[in-house]
Amino acid sequence: MIDPALRSLPGLPSLIVGRIFSQLSATTMTIAIGWQVYALTHDVASLGYLGLAQFLPMVPLTFVAGHVADRFNRRSIVLICQVCEILATATLAFGAAFHLLTTGAIYTFGAFYGVLRSFEMPCQQAFLPAIAPPALLPRAQAMLSSLFMTSSIVGPSLGGLLYGIGPVVCYGLSTAGFTVAFAGTFSLRLLHTVPAKEPITFASVFAGLSFLNRRRDLLGAITLDLFAVLLGGATAMLPVYADGILRVGPIGLGLLRAAPAVGALLMSWGLSRYPLKGRTGLIMFMAVVMFGIATIVFGASHTVWLSIVALMVLGASDVISVVIRSSLIQLATSDSMRGRVSAVNTLFIGSSNQLGEFESGMLATAIGPEAAVIAGGIGTILVAAVWTRFFPRLWALDRLEDIFPEEQ
Repeated sequence: MIDPALRSLPGLPSLIVGRIFSQLSATTMTIAIGWQVYALTHDVASLGYLGLAQFLPMVPLTFVAGHVADRFNRRSIVLICQVCEILATATLAFGAAFHLLTTGAIYTFGAFYGVLRSFEMPCQQAFLPAIAPPALLPRAQAMLSSLFMTSSIVGPSLGGLLYGIGPVVCYGLSTAGFTVAFAGTFSLRLLHTVPAKEPITFASVFAGLSFLNRRRDLLGAITLDLFAVLLGGATAMLPVYADGILRVGPIGLGLLRAAPAVGALLMSWGLSRYPLKGRTGLIMFMAVVMFGIATIVFGASHTVWLSIVALMVLGASDVISVVIRSSLIQLATSDSMRGRVSAVNTLFIGSSNQLGEFESGMLATAIGPEAAVIAGGIGTILVAAVWTRFFPRLWALDRLEDIFPEEQ
């Protein structure tokens, strides 16, 4: 249900359809390619390579993509990316139907998807501020996160369930979902977004980094999330846990993948109804510590219900950090810079997710999956402790509104 205060926002239904169905399709597809790679190789390292394949294209493209998002029509860029996603997942479905998919083909798809996300995500992240006024932005961000997490619940559950029928069904469903996302984005009208005509120079391309260097509180929020998820990458090991430790199969894998989203959904629903009033910095750091503790519990658990609970707590903790970080970035950034700053944020998110999967896969190969997950949780807690000293302004942040006086 949409918060009554947000119902009058123009373009919000179209934004919801575009973002949610895109995420639904992506998570369903991710379950399928992860399980299929592991089924083909039975090698923990292969999961790490898949994450690396998705991450590597983001490194050289991120800053260019951010400048493109600020110079050209963001809606058109997203539409082009979604057309490519439709064609790519349809190709996967065809390859799976005729048994043509190899690990190399799946890695190639992962890399291509990484390219598309490099351009798509900065533009999508800039849509909401063009619809919601600053006073409603934190609440709208929390509401969108709750719907986003709902799709993250349905996607893995469908992916695990339908993979039991066959990967073709998963890829076909993803293709249909990306098609609906395209329709939602196509109908979206952004009332306040005017692309900047700033010439392409070295300084303008890397202006997002310069901005974050001036805004140390924002840099601290982004890097805190980066290292927390990078080290605490328990979700990368879920196929291993589902197959060899908890022994729950592909359907159980879908449930495990959905558990963090269930926790995140409940928390984001609460944040949309009861926005944070104060001690925002402290709350963010405590959420990261809880994320680390939940990761340790999951890593040590051999009981399905305890593993699911730990993953729910992990997801609830993560969404607190996501809502605070996203709101800070959007509130402190002008529209002409929003694409480039969002692109840097996208790179950091990709680092924490895709590169975190690679790190978890390599560490699990060296010391075992359980030890790798537990070590990651401990590392997350240590990072939170160190960051309180490196970024004291973030630690001392009271209200989100305090970000306004220092916008530029």
